[in-house]
Amino acid sequence: MEEVMNAVTHGIGTLLAVAGLVLLTVFAYLNGRIWHIVSFSIYGTTLVLLYLASTLYHSFTNERVKRIFKILDHSAIYLLIAGTYTPFTLVPLHGVLGWTVFSLVWGLAIIGIVLKVFFVGRYKVLSTLCYLGMGWFIVFAIKPLLATVPALGMIWLFAGGLFYTLGSVFYLWKRLPYNHAIWHLFVLAGSISHFIAVFFYILPIPLHS
Repeated sequence: MEEVMNAVTHGIGTLLAVAGLVLLTVFAYLNGRIWHIVSFSIYGTTLVLLYLASTLYHSFTNERVKRIFKILDHSAIYLLIAGTYTPFTLVPLHGVLGWTVFSLVWGLAIIGIVLKVFFVGRYKVLSTLCYLGMGWFIVFAIKPLLATVPALGMIWLFAGGLFYTLGSVFYLWKRLPYNHAIWHLFVLAGSISHFIAVFFYILPIPLHS
């Protein structure tokens, strides 16, 4: 029953992510510049990949198939973290700082994915700390973001980070019934918060190139 709930929660997330990807790409095309379109498309795609991989992982019972989707599921977390950074690095930050953060985050994501292929299911606490550390790396660029992104956009950005962080407690709390489904709800809340930040507060930021 718990796996059913796990699949359902992120199945809903998959539908929302697909709708989000459509909204992001269409409105970026209609109202943004090239870097809006590129970054929003990357972000929306990683959202879909994360929720789809998670849903499929929790839907299958065959152990061999489940292991494959577990690797994809855990790897997609790195993709979503880097994907979420992308609109912030290529639009409000832009320039040298934006591309530096973009390169670092995507480099870390690639390293994380390679490690997941070989060590999936192991070092769970360390892996969770890596996700969180990578997610909160944005604080090193907080000053230029505050100068460009509206206050409400920053509030939604950090609210999303807090949802993910608090949710990780339930992810690690194995003895709690339905702990993973609860974790999924926090992930949904974090994703929705970040979507609001990107769609309503990053899209209106103008670019000259």
